[in-house]
Amino acid sequence: MPKQREMGFTSLENSLTFSATLHQAHTMTLKITLLILPESSMMSVASALDPMRAANRLNNQRLFDWEVVTLTNEPMMLSCGISIAPDTSIESLLADKDHKTKDNKKELLIIISSFNQNRYVSKSQLNLIRSLSRRHSAICAVESAAWIIARCGLLHRKAATTHWEDLEDFALAFPEIEVKCDRIVTDGTISTTGGASPTFDFMLHFIESHFSQALAIEVSSIFIYQGYQPDDFQQCTSLGALKNKEPRIARAINIMEENIEAPLSIQKIAHRINLSTRQMENLFSQSLSDSPGAYYRHLRLQTARRFVIDTNLDMYEIMLRTGFASLSAFSRAFKQHFSCSPLQLRQTHKQALSVPKKRPRKPFGHQLEEQPKIAGLTQTNENLVAPSTAV
Repeated sequence: MPKQREMGFTSLENSLTFSATLHQAHTMTLKITLLILPESSMMSVASALDPMRAANRLNNQRLFDWEVVTLTNEPMMLSCGISIAPDTSIESLLADKDHKTKDNKKELLIIISSFNQNRYVSKSQLNLIRSLSRRHSAICAVESAAWIIARCGLLHRKAATTHWEDLEDFALAFPEIEVKCDRIVTDGTISTTGGASPTFDFMLHFIESHFSQALAIEVSSIFIYQGYQPDDFQQCTSLGALKNKEPRIARAINIMEENIEAPLSIQKIAHRINLSTRQMENLFSQSLSDSPGAYYRHLRLQTARRFVIDTNLDMYEIMLRTGFASLSAFSRAFKQHFSCSPLQLRQTHKQALSVPKKRPRKPFGHQLEEQPKIAGLTQTNENLVAPSTAV
């Protein structure tokens, strides 16, 4: 089971050791490789790429030089339907003699994956990833990429994290891994992040540890980003301003999230946050326009919906994991909330997945004229170094 620390986030403290294993103060350009899988999140891709691009512009020189690769050497379609073309092939990277020696490896391999990672990585491709990892001094696995490097054997007896939706299944699939609920976990030279925002935090820390804190702050400021708090751990619900405005409600929601499988009574939750049941009901009504019981059921049904769509668990197992007493009660609540039964939703989702998506089929190395350009995701000589600090 994933370990939930008391206010679980010490991962970046460990990454000081990680950065020490690389180089202390770089004056040369850092070489970065990004391996992007199909159905990756554009937010995760941008969170990895844009901090490097901004650092190059702010410093008016090439601090970072990156290459995007894909397992098939073809353009990869992100979950939003936009494609990203590779800059080179994995085979050419592996054939590059300049990065074979221990002292001349590339600095960082960033692997980005979100949905259905198991569909896109074959056993032979796992071998490619293992070979690619040996050409880099460190690895950062973003979101579900933790599953991929675990399948490669790179996380054996190490600590790691993945997206909060998958933490429990990840821990069950890889019992030898110390699974943590933290946003970022670093163990040795391998880092794992829970999603887009933690990846942005990781890149800021990478910039700070290899260049300067001042540059990391400038990059953060460019994107009007406040960064993580030392007590941050992954939460099912991003509480945002509610955490500051009404911390008691935020705490109640955290308790609900921690007890999806075995729901607590509203009275017990109120007692834990030192409120009467009536006081908590009034606070929920004022802050969320909902009752605590209705909100709690909403959290459980959203979890059930994710299991229906994203896993092959049978309905009885989903019923148990979301705290319902019977299949009939579960199905009735689900249909009332989503206007369809769990089986109907799963069937509809599978039918949607079976419809082939339009994928660009131009040869590797060609510009995809029909695909929309993403500002900041294409590395060009004109944009790499510029006197302006605008992003």
